[in-house]
Order: sequence, then C-alpha cells, then structure tokens
Amino acid sequence: MADGKCGEAELEVAEPLGRWPVLSYGVGHMLNDITSACWFTYLLLFLQEIGLAPRDAAIVMLSGQVADGLMTIVAGEMIDRFGRFKLWHIGGSVLVGISFSSVFGGCLLCTILGTDSYLVRTIGYSFFAAVFNIGWAATQVSHMSMVNCMTSNPTSRVALASCRNASTMVANLGLYGIALAVFGIVKAKTCADIVVQYKWIAYVSIFVGCCFLVLFHAGTEEPTLKCEPNCKKRARIAWSYWFKKTLYYQVALLYMLARLITNVSQSLIAFYVTRDLKMNEYSKATIPAIIFCCSFLVSVVLQEMRWNSRRLKSLLTIGATLWVISGAAVFLLPSQMHNLMYPLAVVIGAANALVMVTTIGLESALVGEDLNGCAFVYGSLSFLDKMSCGLALFVLESYDVASSCGEARGLNTVSRYGTGLIPACFAVLAIVVASTLKLQDDDVARADRRARASAAAALEAPLLV
Repeated sequence: MADGKCGEAELEVAEPLGRWPVLSYGVGHMLNDITSACWFTYLLLFLQEIGLAPRDAAIVMLSGQVADGLMTIVAGEMIDRFGRFKLWHIGGSVLVGISFSSVFGGCLLCTILGTDSYLVRTIGYSFFAAVFNIGWAATQVSHMSMVNCMTSNPTSRVALASCRNASTMVANLGLYGIALAVFGIVKAKTCADIVVQYKWIAYVSIFVGCCFLVLFHAGTEEPTLKCEPNCKKRARIAWSYWFKKTLYYQVALLYMLARLITNVSQSLIAFYVTRDLKMNEYSKATIPAIIFCCSFLVSVVLQEMRWNSRRLKSLLTIGATLWVISGAAVFLLPSQMHNLMYPLAVVIGAANALVMVTTIGLESALVGEDLNGCAFVYGSLSFLDKMSCGLALFVLESYDVASSCGEARGLNTVSRYGTGLIPACFAVLAIVVASTLKLQDDDVARADRRARASAAAALEAPLLV
C-alpha cells in the first residue's frame, strides 16, 4: 500500500512545474544573496573604518564563519529528520534581517547597555555576526534542499536551480548598484558618515530582499514530495563510506581552495583598490561589479557546454592558471597604473567562474548515483569551506597594521597579499591537485546506459554559484 502511494506521488509530480512556481522559488534566496555580497565585500572594511583593529574585525568575521559552518550541519540534519522547509526558511530570514541591520546599522548591544566601549563593540558585532550566519545557513540549507522535494521532473529541477542561480547574480549586482548609489549620495567625511553609508546599504538591501521573500512564500507551497523510509530504494549511506574514497578528499580540497580564492580576494579587494591603488571611493563598488559581471557571463557560457571528466579538469586548470597570472599582476601593480585594474578585474571574473563552476561539477561527479549520501557531501564540503575562509581571513588580518591616510604603502600589505599573491598560491595548489584526479571516462560510462544518463544529468545540471 505504501509502495503504491509512493508510486502515485512520483507519477503525479512527473509533470513539469509552471513558470510561476519556478520563478517564486528562484527568488527565495535573494535576501541571503544580497546580504552575503555585502558581508564578504564590505564587512572588514566597515569595521576597520569605524575603529576596530584589523585583528578584532577578523574575529567578528571568524565568529560568523564558525557559526555558519556548524549551523549548516545542524540545519541539514534537522531538516532531513523533520522537514518543514518553509518554517526553517522564514525563521532563518528573520534572523538574517535583524542581525544584518544590527551589524551594519550600528552596535545594537552598545545601545542596549548604554556604552560605546571598545570591548562591548567587539562582542556586540561578533554576537550578531554569529546570529546572522546561523540564520543565513538555515535559510540556505532549507532553500537548496527544497528542489528535489518540490518535483521529480528532471527538467523542472534544472529550471528551479537555474532560476535560483540567476537570482543570485541579480542580487549581487543589485548590491553593488545600491552601494554605488549610496557612496555617491552620502559623502563620508567622518566616522558617523561612514556608519550612515553602510546603514543605508543594509536597510535598502534588507528591504529589497524582503520584497522577494514575500514573493517566495506567496508562490511556493510547502513541498510534499518527501519519500518516506519505505519508499526509498537504498538505505542512507554512512559517512564512513565517503572517507574511504580518495576522490572525496581530492574534491574537498579543490572546493576549499576554490572558495578560499574567491572569498578571500573578495573580502580584501575593497581595501586593495582604495588603500593600495589609491582609487576613488566608487571603485569599492565598480571593481567588484566588473568581476561579478564577467563571472556571470562566463558561467552562462559554461552552462551550455556538455561536461566530461577531461573538460572539467582542463577548464579547472585554465581557471587556476588565469588566477596565478592575474594574482601576480595584482600583487605587483603600482598605484600609478591603477587603471589596469579594470582589465584585471575582467580576467579575475572569468577565472572565478571557471574555478567555481568546475569544482561544483566535481561535487556532482563525486556524488554520482549515491543520492542518499549527497547531503553529507555538500554539507561537509560547505563546512570545510566556511571554516577555512574564516581562519584564513583571521590569520591575514592578524598581521595587518592600520596606516595613516597619506602614508605610502609598498608591496608588503595584507590587502596585496590577500587579493593577489595568496589566491595565486591557492590556485597553484589547485592545479597540482587537479592533475591527480582520476574520474570515470565517458567511454567506460557508455557500457551502462542507465549509469551514463544519470552521470550526464548530474554534470549537465546548472553549476552556477
């Protein structure tokens, strides 16, 4: 009887979803995306501009990354056990909105306690950074895990993921548009002006994200396609299964390196263009926007390609090589030639897309047909990425020394290392690891038609981040 019901459910959802459910689902991550873009691009810069030491600003970032990594695992396990995707989504979104405005909108703890001491500010920002990332992880995990439970139609699943990825691009570009407008309207002459700038960026970002949040909850129903244990064709795969696979460690290392390359450089590029290259304040928005536009365009082209093991490895190597070249150029670029940063931003954007798209493709290749263990793979790799990025930024900022406004800065600055040389070194390591990969060849896959179709579906799904 149970098997019959399961079969009926699968038959019922075999029909493709309409455009409205796909669109409403796709915009459900906009609040997360727009706040995340602001977080990685401007958090360290904002905290240091309002008086926190580089090391303490990095502690704030690290507290958020640790909370994010832990909550990713907890949320995944709890949602797998109890479901209620939309409840987790709205709960996480509320935490994101409140805590994000409490970080960029000023020190809420200082207001509550009636003091503006340095220690209270550091603790207050660290606490709300952790809350923000807890909410962010709950929203992310619930939103991503809804796809397979909304429909069993492969085309609709691709459409859902594609729409979500397109919304991510729009959110990031929207954030830089908001920042560019605010930097142009509100001139920062004092510390209070800086707080006002980022407060407006935060409030407008939250408002835009919440508008799309309403569309998501209005147009997306709680998923009902959730297979019960008696409907599963295979038992849940134990964690130890993955630890016995060499490919798991290779893909985990490559994914971590890819995230380190993109996130570390994104977190420090605002420092680099304003302090090292002496570019105007608008460059804090225009340079990241150029990088993201180029990354988006390259990612769209890559989605139209057919994927196999050789192409994954080749394009990953090309992307990492581009990062080695552009990273070295960024590190050595003198401030007198700062206009060269614009073409370099184009190269960095293309390199980011190549590296991220191929490493996410490798995740799909690693999972293959072992769908009952995919949650652990994605969760553990995400945990590794968030912890490593937080630690890397903490170590870098621990060596940063604030300089006076007119003081000349040479090559030995944290922003030059973090934006150029260190990501280039990570890229070299990625090239080495990629050369050791051994993936199943397409000719071997053709021996089993069903396995070939499944592998193709996994690698042809949208890979944008």
